[in-house]
Amino acid sequence: MSTSPTDRLRGSALGITAGLIGWFILVELTSGILQGFYVPLFSDIVSQLGIHDSDVNWFEAAQLLLSALVLPVLAKLGDMYGHKRILLLAAILTAGASWWLAFAGDFWSFLAAWALQGFYVVWLPLEIALIFERGRRQNRGVSTTRRAAGLLVVGLEAGAIIGALAAGRIFAATGGDLTVTLMVPAIAVTLIALVIWIAVPESEPIPGRSLDTGGFVILAWGLLLVTGALVYMRMIGELSLGPGAWWWVVGLLAAGIAVFVWFVRYELRQDDPAIDIRVLRRPEMWPVQATAFLVGISLLGAQGPLSTYAGTDSSLGYGLGLDATARSNVIGVYLVSLIVGAVLFAITSRRANPRVILIGASALVGIGYTLFLPFHLELWQVLLNLSIAGVGSGALVAALPAAAAAAAPRGQTGIASALTNTTKTIGGTFASAVFGVVLAAGAGAVASQTAASLGGYMTVWAVCAGGGFLAAILLFFVPKVAFADSESPVDEAEAASGTSQVI
Repeated sequence: MSTSPTDRLRGSALGITAGLIGWFILVELTSGILQGFYVPLFSDIVSQLGIHDSDVNWFEAAQLLLSALVLPVLAKLGDMYGHKRILLLAAILTAGASWWLAFAGDFWSFLAAWALQGFYVVWLPLEIALIFERGRRQNRGVSTTRRAAGLLVVGLEAGAIIGALAAGRIFAATGGDLTVTLMVPAIAVTLIALVIWIAVPESEPIPGRSLDTGGFVILAWGLLLVTGALVYMRMIGELSLGPGAWWWVVGLLAAGIAVFVWFVRYELRQDDPAIDIRVLRRPEMWPVQATAFLVGISLLGAQGPLSTYAGTDSSLGYGLGLDATARSNVIGVYLVSLIVGAVLFAITSRRANPRVILIGASALVGIGYTLFLPFHLELWQVLLNLSIAGVGSGALVAALPAAAAAAAPRGQTGIASALTNTTKTIGGTFASAVFGVVLAAGAGAVASQTAASLGGYMTVWAVCAGGGFLAAILLFFVPKVAFADSESPVDEAEAASGTSQVI
């Protein structure tokens, strides 16, 4: 029986990209709007809630902790019951939290809604899993996912720029009505939930799976202890806590590490573990997860120091002395470079070896931040350095979830992709905490009594550079043939167990 050109297009990688990916770009555009919309409004939110500027840090801390806890669970549920089903659930929960934010009238209510809005972090891993599972049927899962991932990151970063630019303008247009302004992202998430429900097809979960509740409980405690210690570390300087507070940080970190050791031993005894440690030990998987952690250092942890350095009075002999508008333009250039990196990844992944792309992107991050060490006194130097690092970071943000999905057996693509987000977040939290301490240690040692020392900024840039170069080195341990499309169908027995041979 012959097929029409339309049917052949729908079954091709092009058809998958033009259909499914188009909807997911809208989803990521909405995710970006959520991440960019609220930041310009923080001062107005603080005024309406009657809180102090420093209390805004609790919003990020609460959302970070909840995201770290729910991300692996939701990703595994997607592998078990269908990725679309869990994606829709996460979108509905995010929409509900966004509407709650619009009408929250006190600090604690706003804090709870802000934390619950963190369910959006699972959107991208579930989208990657859906794309990969669709492409797998034509043995094009890996190549299709690589190209699509770059486009999704473009949508994400474009949404962040749109959200940041639109927030202030909408607030002004509504006459300073914060409730009406905050309804805009809530409407956007509600509409995107309808799009997911109507337009996104479901994946084909493997039957007979079970949820390793015990494993997830242990993992949750480990993540809670480690991320809690890091958040507490960052707030020691901000809250002017005494030296005794460091014992709490050490105790929480030690307890978290001990729980993770227990988690690994527990998971190795499970038939259907929450996270398959054997898969994580594969040479095509562990360098990817390690790279996600390392790229989180610069991608998430270095943005605060970048903003403060750009605003530091140049009369101190360093800093750019930029006002708020000029600083936002610097961040905008960085976001655009992330988009360029994601686009370049989508284009080059069709022909270049994905392992080589990952190594090159990591090296660009290292080179960009290394250039900060001698060149940081002029605006054009900072923009050039950021652009180089941003291109590498944009490519990595697009490449890592796709690489993790390619390295995972069938039935574990969601959790594998989600882990890159979790490790990236932990890396960013770790770096943010350490950088906060490093910069605070130099404050008061310079003429302004508030600005961090140049040595503190040098340390930040050196750590970011080292993270990029270390990631590039670790990726050489990935087999040269990794992340390629399979020439034969996946072995069902291996897929069901998730325990293929470690090369």
